[in-house]
Amino acid sequence: MNLAARHQAFQELHQSGCFVIPNPWDIGSARMMAALGAKALATTSAGFAFTLGRPDMGRVSRDEVLAHAEAIVTATDLPVSGDFENGFGDAPDYVAETVRLAAEAGLSGCSIEDTRMVDGNPAYDFDLAVERVRAGVAAARALPHPFVFCARADGVMNGSYGIEEAIRRIRAFEEAGADLLYVPVPPGVDELKQVLAAVSKPVNALAAGPLSKCSVGELAAMGVRRISLGSMIARATHAVIRDATKAMLEEGSFAPLAGAAKGGEIDAMLLAGAADADGER
Repeated sequence: MNLAARHQAFQELHQSGCFVIPNPWDIGSARMMAALGAKALATTSAGFAFTLGRPDMGRVSRDEVLAHAEAIVTATDLPVSGDFENGFGDAPDYVAETVRLAAEAGLSGCSIEDTRMVDGNPAYDFDLAVERVRAGVAAARALPHPFVFCARADGVMNGSYGIEEAIRRIRAFEEAGADLLYVPVPPGVDELKQVLAAVSKPVNALAAGPLSKCSVGELAAMGVRRISLGSMIARATHAVIRDATKAMLEEGSFAPLAGAAKGGEIDAMLLAGAADADGER
């Protein structure tokens, strides 16, 4: 599928129904997810940072993230959205430039947080947060193809504000033109329902924390349009590394490896999920 078709397909995915968008952290995980039936993919800033041996939150440069995103785009035929944290700068112009560069990398959308990448993860002041979204939306609208701009209100997850302020922000982000609204890790289902009721644009929900207990069907019935995993699959993989290695080195046991996938199964998925070599960018 060429990029134009991917961009169109990604926009259409957000128009109705509910879909899961898994988050790969490298080419292999992207191809496995494509082979298993994913309709679209989204990068994970934390998952990518882990592959570089770095902690999450602001420790990877924009150039590194863009190169990684382009590698994920070329790995499969699926549309890809980019996790671009705060847009790699405080000023609205940084967000706009990041959107333009994301499009050049072949991405079909991206998400931008309202969080400064410094100790404590403080939120931007309300007016600046809205202006940053407005600048990103303007850059997205100037593109010659659809680009799904997701505005995130991360203060509930980071502890810098409560659900009332998150709702105030996503309402303003919607008015500023964002295509998708996202409040990661609300305290529970009731708060998610408040988020859904507050806006008319599509809402992304993160399958983590209290919401990890919900099924896709339950989230869809509430009105969630898109379900992402963030770094959850990457962290589940790292838990296997931790547990298997500890068992070997501390207990002399290889039991945690009993459920390992067969090499041939992985090989088949990597081949099945790969991009069509004849496809156009």
